[in-house]
Amino acid sequence: MSLGDDKPVGDGPGNGKGISMLLGLGRKGKYGRIDADLSNDGPRRGIESKRYIFACAIFASLNSVLLGYDVGVMSGCIIFIQKDLHITEVQQEVLVGCLSILSLVGSLAAGRTSDAIGRKWTIGLAAIIFQTGAAIMAFAPSFQVLILGRLLAGVGIGFGVMIAPVYIAEISPTVSRGSFTSFPEIFINLGILLGYISNYVFSGLSEHISWRIMLGIGILPSVFIGFALFVIPESPRWLVMQNRVEEARSVLMRINENDKEVEDRLREIEEAAGVVKGEKYVEKAVWLEFLRPSPTLRRMLITGIGIQCFQQITGIDATVYYSPTIFKNAGIESDSKLLAATVAVGMTKTAFILVAILLIDRVGRKPLLYVSTIGMTVCLFCLGLSLSLLGNDLVSPRVGILVAILAVCGNVAFFSVGIGPICWVLSSEIFPQRLRAQAVALGTVGNRLSSGLIAMSFLSMCRAITVAGTFFIFSAISAMSVIFINMHVPETKGKSLEQIEMLLDTGREWQQIEVELGDAEHLVQKD
Repeated sequence: MSLGDDKPVGDGPGNGKGISMLLGLGRKGKYGRIDADLSNDGPRRGIESKRYIFACAIFASLNSVLLGYDVGVMSGCIIFIQKDLHITEVQQEVLVGCLSILSLVGSLAAGRTSDAIGRKWTIGLAAIIFQTGAAIMAFAPSFQVLILGRLLAGVGIGFGVMIAPVYIAEISPTVSRGSFTSFPEIFINLGILLGYISNYVFSGLSEHISWRIMLGIGILPSVFIGFALFVIPESPRWLVMQNRVEEARSVLMRINENDKEVEDRLREIEEAAGVVKGEKYVEKAVWLEFLRPSPTLRRMLITGIGIQCFQQITGIDATVYYSPTIFKNAGIESDSKLLAATVAVGMTKTAFILVAILLIDRVGRKPLLYVSTIGMTVCLFCLGLSLSLLGNDLVSPRVGILVAILAVCGNVAFFSVGIGPICWVLSSEIFPQRLRAQAVALGTVGNRLSSGLIAMSFLSMCRAITVAGTFFIFSAISAMSVIFINMHVPETKGKSLEQIEMLLDTGREWQQIEVELGDAEHLVQKD
């Protein structure tokens, strides 16, 4: 089967029928596999829709495990790679940071690719590219070959992290879009935790074998993505842009609770895509619009790219990648104890993302962002202060180590509660449908570039201004992110993507737009 070639699903092998039955997804129809008795409105259809979207969000998020696993596992792998391949400090920085830099290539390509072949097949393509890179890394005989595999893995990850939130946002209902779009961040955190655990479990093997097994295990999640492609539907919004309206209606029947909602949502999508009265969507020069943005689009780009960059320049990836280095600087010397401490960081990061999932559609995006960035600012300052006091022998080693571990865990906890997942949610919400995929790709480029630059310069910065000084800088940047959120980030809770697009298209100031968004939310809740 070629990418983007969605043939009608019959009863033959490989149509996902067995999976569909296990998930309660029905048997008939191209995407929906809709049982006849589910065509009527009612509580059962609502339950089935939620289960279906939940399954789709999980499968679409599997690529995010790959990014998280790589971030987590490399923090321990680098210890053994250094001993086995005898690499220098600069080579360590290049090895760690090049994945993020190269992932921006994948992110840029993913926007146009997903518009051409579809959202779900782009998810599959990301997995194939990553698998190839991971296999090369696992069998790399030298640093040069290891870098080659890492470059390929970076491109695959770039595809994956860009397309997952876009796909999930486009299939999710308004009332739970924030929670579902946060799923990729859950899986990133799960991947980080699995990477830390892998480091700890295989650290007892020989230096030549341990890091290869750690990296090779990263192939496994992408295997499940091939299976997922036979379960998840294509995005209804992408189908409408391809003038495949009936197929889009079939998908909407599965992800909405009643027929009226299906028709209303389809009409909104058609209007947003410019295909009313059967007129086929005509692609505009998207990148030309980015180069010469209208005032409204300029504000969208500032918000989308800005929040992506702030997510990374506060040093979260450096904290995760180099957590053993941070804890070693705090006074922990044993490799096994260093890796055990990183497992605690991974568990904290994963646990607190669940808090965000529960609150994002109840409390809203902006309040969680305030809590997150203010909390990170305090924790990063405390980490820098504790390391500074330790370096001057002003506190006991035991107290210094405890404060350092608590500060790192607090930082990743506040990150997971807010800016970690909400960065991706907002990016997939605020852009108009015709620009969404490539605009999110552009924001993801900013995210990955920021991550790569921080990761590739962290050790050099620590050597130049000490580890403590580096975290004081991260704390100051985090404080700046609070101001950015106040000035440039709107609240989007409770509105459909089409409502957000229409209101943002008016050209008014953010504060006035937020008032109207709030009014729209109250109307939705009242209905």
